[in-house]
Formats: sequence, structure tokens, C-alpha cells
Amino acid sequence: MITMENVCKTYKIAKRNAGFAQACKSLFRREYETIRALNDVSFTIGDGEMVGYIGPNGAGKSSTIKILSGILTPDSGTVLVDGRVPQKNRIEHVKHIGVVFGQRSQLWWDVPVIDSFELLKDIYSIPESDYKNNLEELKELLDLSELLRSPARQLSLGQRMRCEIAASLLHSPRILFLDEPTIGLDAVSKLAVRDFILKLNKTHGTTVILTTHDMQDIEALTSRIILIGKGRILMDGTLDDIKKGSDSNIDETIAELYRTYEI
Repeated sequence: MITMENVCKTYKIAKRNAGFAQACKSLFRREYETIRALNDVSFTIGDGEMVGYIGPNGAGKSSTIKILSGILTPDSGTVLVDGRVPQKNRIEHVKHIGVVFGQRSQLWWDVPVIDSFELLKDIYSIPESDYKNNLEELKELLDLSELLRSPARQLSLGQRMRCEIAASLLHSPRILFLDEPTIGLDAVSKLAVRDFILKLNKTHGTTVILTTHDMQDIEALTSRIILIGKGRILMDGTLDDIKKGSDSNIDETIAELYRTYEI
């Protein structure tokens, strides 16, 4: 069970104009802008749900995932994930979650992927038998056999993303956070990742929160959609609720929704 209640998060960003004089001035007097990333965000996600968390760039999606993962601490509000406060019980918390950031890697760049997996086994203290069983299952479902001996830097983006997803699941997490997991992937790789996520949810009952700009991912994987914009939850419902009988494709429907909410 995941619960966020009245969560707020702000950032202070330094600002200055271009030029050497302005750079010198900023050494003594900096100007800051306060950005409200999350503004009174509340929602509840049940065990085994697959939820699409959507919104435009800068809406607050990644900030939400980082708070739920324990990476960031909210300014105010309550966050509980399986009864744990993520930022306070971080070591215990990460044993039960998996996180994939499409633009960040948890694989070591210059060593074979299997070495990264072995290191993650030690980091998460995965028993040898569980590690072997999970690795065999992931190798088969994600077709990794030919990739494990190659350094991450020599893999294509699609191959690397399959390895990233496997790395996040070696310790059998109950909850999986996916932040843009199919960004830049070709059609074949996208279908393979989608199929795997569906099997994972069906077989293991893994709770999945998916943030993406690819509405085909949302349509294929999730039954519930939460729309966030300017740091606020604007809609929480099903795909049918969002379409409201429209015959437009999903991308056009979401674009119209963004215009309606002026986000």
C-alpha cells in the first residue's frame, strides 16, 4: 500500500543574467527562484495495482518518484510505503522497492553487466539461491543471455534498458517505480519491455508505478491513470474516464487534456 497525503516539495534555484559582470555580482549576492514541485499531493495505491502517473515536463512526476523512493524528503505531508516512511527507513525501504530511471543507470559502465549484477547481489544481501533463481528467470523473460558478458557501454539503448530493469528486480521487490523506462527504445524493444512488465505484475503481483510521455505504454500497461500538472493532482481515474467517449487516439486525447488544464 502506497499513501501520500498533502505532500509539498519546493526547490530553490539560483538565477543570474548572462555576462562576466553578472557572474561576479552573483558571487556576492545571489538571486533565487522558488519552484513548487509538489503542491498538496495526495493519492493511495493498493497492492498489485499498475498505475500510470502522467503529466508534462516539470509537472512533478520524478519528484514524486524520488520521494516515494526515499531519495528526497518532502517539505510537509505524510508518505507511507508498506507502512514505512521512505526517507526515515531508507535501508529497510530499498530492500522492497525497485527503481528504473530511463535517463540514469545503475550499471557500471566499463565492466560486464554480470559483474554489476553480482555487486547488486552483495549490496542487497540477496541469498545465493534466490539470486540464481531470479537471474535465471530474468535472463529468460528479458532475453539477457547474450548480454551479460558485455560492458554496459557496448550495449544498445534497448539492450541496456532490459539489463536496467533486470538489475532493479534481482532482489524481488514488491514495488517497482518506472520513470521513462522505454525512452528512446525502438518498437521491438518497447513491446518486449511492456510484455515483461505485464508478466511480472500477473505472476508476482508486483505493484507498478509508471511515469512516461509515451501514451502507448500507458494504454498497454495501466488500468488507472493519475494526472499531475504544476505540482497538483488534476485527475485520478481510468483511461475511459480520460477519453470520455472520444474517438481520438490517446496522444490527441492527452494533449487536449493538457490544454484544458492549461499545463
